[in-house]
Amino acid sequence: MACLSPPQLQKFQEDGFLVLEGFLSADECAAMRQRIGEIVAEMNVPAHCRTEFSTQEEEQIRAQGSTDYFLSSGDKIRFFFEKGVFDQKALHAHDPVFKCITHSPKMQGLVRSLGFQIPVVVQSMYIFKQPHFGGEVSPHQDASFLYTEPLGRLLGVWLALEDATNQNGCLWFIPGSHTGGVSRRMVRNPAGSVPGTSFLGSEPIRDNSLFVPAPVPRGSLVLIHGEVVHKSEQNLSDHSRQAYTFHIMEAAGTTWSPDNWLQPTAELPFPPLYT
Repeated sequence: MACLSPPQLQKFQEDGFLVLEGFLSADECAAMRQRIGEIVAEMNVPAHCRTEFSTQEEEQIRAQGSTDYFLSSGDKIRFFFEKGVFDQKALHAHDPVFKCITHSPKMQGLVRSLGFQIPVVVQSMYIFKQPHFGGEVSPHQDASFLYTEPLGRLLGVWLALEDATNQNGCLWFIPGSHTGGVSRRMVRNPAGSVPGTSFLGSEPIRDNSLFVPAPVPRGSLVLIHGEVVHKSEQNLSDHSRQAYTFHIMEAAGTTWSPDNWLQPTAELPFPPLYT
């Protein structure tokens, strides 16, 4: 069972992110890549539902906020296209291969060592980051899109299923940027509004010199505090950078904002991580 050591926990608390190499085996990485290939082979996304995913405000509102396909995606496996790329949501809830990894004993042990009492899985994605045109993800905080009260209750888990390098679009972070609150929020507009989402506040211009890269080998896990500022560059290399990522919320004493674009449903509430 994987647990953080005291020095690892201190580093995560100071930096807002932490790299754990060798968390997944080569076989586990291969199983997820094989399974996603099967899902993609069977996908049928109508043209009017081909929604782009972006962290940039204008693209978010134009592409996501105007479609129910995005707003109702939290409890379904759905496909979201970047500029030549796509990702999929809700794999943790519907696919046995990804569900097994998400709720594995070593994942549960890791989250327990962070002090979570009642962790629930709120969202998951598979990101392909295809060679030559895998899109840039602009600087952002995950809590801008998955907001809780109080803050500090959201954790991102990012699993590298292939090597993530400076060339193919590894993650970049501003260490310590998780302590200053959230600069903007994406919220749902009233039902029937077009666009369906809008932003409160604005993303400040970030000093690029503050970002540090986090290249990792296949099988690594990256812990991401919900308020740490991070980004990834466009993949201009010859190699893809596939990753499976999901978000966990500490449900004890936490309110999930009713204004968030993602809402649990009666049919599928946020599933607990601990079984």
